[in-house]
Amino acid sequence: MLIETEPTPNPATLKFLPGRTIMDSGTRDFATPEEAEASPLADALFGLGDVTGVFFGRDFVSVTAGPGVDWRALKPDVLSLLLDHFSAAMPLFRPVAAGFSVPSEPSFADDPADADIVAQIKELIDTRVRPAVANDGGDIVYRGFDKGKVFLQMQGACSGCPSSSATLKQGIEQLLRYYVPEVSEVRAV
Repeated sequence: MLIETEPTPNPATLKFLPGRTIMDSGTRDFATPEEAEASPLADALFGLGDVTGVFFGRDFVSVTAGPGVDWRALKPDVLSLLLDHFSAAMPLFRPVAAGFSVPSEPSFADDPADADIVAQIKELIDTRVRPAVANDGGDIVYRGFDKGKVFLQMQGACSGCPSSSATLKQGIEQLLRYYVPEVSEVRAV
């Protein structure tokens, strides 16, 4: 089995492509060792000690290293864990966590009067934004719309990336404002 690696815009994160489907649908972000207990693979990656984040996408795993960690030293250990996991066809999640795609995070209740606007926003995120963000080893999750403000959560390599603010403001906000005039601002949660 060959696992390819790609850099991401976040220098602390590498994207690992094992050449197979990781998640049939949805994504899963692990920001703490406690969250990672739901997955034997994420748990093992956090167990390396230098890992501060793990993200499962459709066909990739993004791993974030702690501040000051040298990827040249960490990368062989991550590759070894990934190879062992996928070669042994181990389950991605422990049974109690199966089917869990996105951890519970704060969301804002959308006003039913904004249903058409929210549908347009979600469609643009799913078709235009999410594929580009996935190419960089992350995901973006819609969290709400309130009085012109769109609330989004960055995950994986995009969470904590130095360029994520620019992506939100100069990329996503401009796109949404262009196609959905009711949008005045995009904020990260």
